[in-house]
Amino acid sequence: MATIRSTGERGDGVEVVFTDANPYGSRTLVVERDETSSVAYLCGPQGTVHGAVWLANHRPAPETVDPAGLDPELPPVAARANTRHPDGRPPLGELRSLWFEEGDGVALYENDELLAVIPGWADMSRGMPGYSRDAMGESPFAWSLEEALEGLAPRLAKARAYWDWRGGDGSWATFQQFVMGHLDRTVGTAGRFWDAGGERLPAVGVTERPPERDREYTILSTVGMSCQPMPTVEQYIERPEACARVELAVATPGDARDAARLFLWLGQYPWHSVTWLGHGHTAKWYHRPDTFPLGSAYNGVIMLAGLPGLPDLSGFVFGGEAVQWLWLVPITAEELDLVVEAGYRALLPRLSAARLTGTG
Repeated sequence: MATIRSTGERGDGVEVVFTDANPYGSRTLVVERDETSSVAYLCGPQGTVHGAVWLANHRPAPETVDPAGLDPELPPVAARANTRHPDGRPPLGELRSLWFEEGDGVALYENDELLAVIPGWADMSRGMPGYSRDAMGESPFAWSLEEALEGLAPRLAKARAYWDWRGGDGSWATFQQFVMGHLDRTVGTAGRFWDAGGERLPAVGVTERPPERDREYTILSTVGMSCQPMPTVEQYIERPEACARVELAVATPGDARDAARLFLWLGQYPWHSVTWLGHGHTAKWYHRPDTFPLGSAYNGVIMLAGLPGLPDLSGFVFGGEAVQWLWLVPITAEELDLVVEAGYRALLPRLSAARLTGTG
């Protein structure tokens, strides 16, 4: 994919007129223009273009456009039949952005009127651009926003309401209280609490539930992942609302501070890497195996929901969507390979009760 510079005047006469990074630092919206047209790009941290949409022609549109003949370093031009302003329109006015809750898509407004939307699944290399107000029909550079607005409008309204709420005083403390109360009821008395998010969004904490009654192991859970849905789920799951909000949990008889390092690793991962975590997914430890928090015999984790013998953490709902708790179960390098080759179900018979609770 192409890469672009994110600020300033480019030597080819292209001007960057607007930039804005999402709250997670994983995507940046960049709007560029030259004398002929304007375009918006959805870029990764290194400037890699993940999505794009044509915004406007500023000169009379050509009758036809051959995408293969366009200079990839310049904003594209829409053909006459694909723009609502065939004679061109003035440069863009005041711009602002509204990010999807997941951070993988964005809406762009001109003078407070919706101008364009680049969803997370936009990919111009596969012929899937974003949606533009000035576009008519479908072209390689933009699809009509008007024709897609019925489906997009509720999502944008939800995103606006979420960020308004999230920016308000006490929003994080209120959410934290909801999750902690749910865990009090389903797991037991809370112990220590650690911050696992640092200065970056999403905010994530770790709550400890020490052994009590017949439970001889500690349970740790994230607090905060489910405050916002994960990116890209809708690209893989028919009903994304059933899987988009998760928290992570782990059972350990050892030092809870060691096990909590798993959440420093994975708690913010979906939003910073623009991906998702779900039932049956695995993750290989990023460092040397001898540093793995649950023992050097293991080299990663498998994430599983609703494990027998462990507390049932279901029943928490946020944003109108059920939250799924994924248990992190340690697995070996050989087992990681097995899941890749045969799927996660091939591993399930190997997971004893001792493995699930960290006692063997």
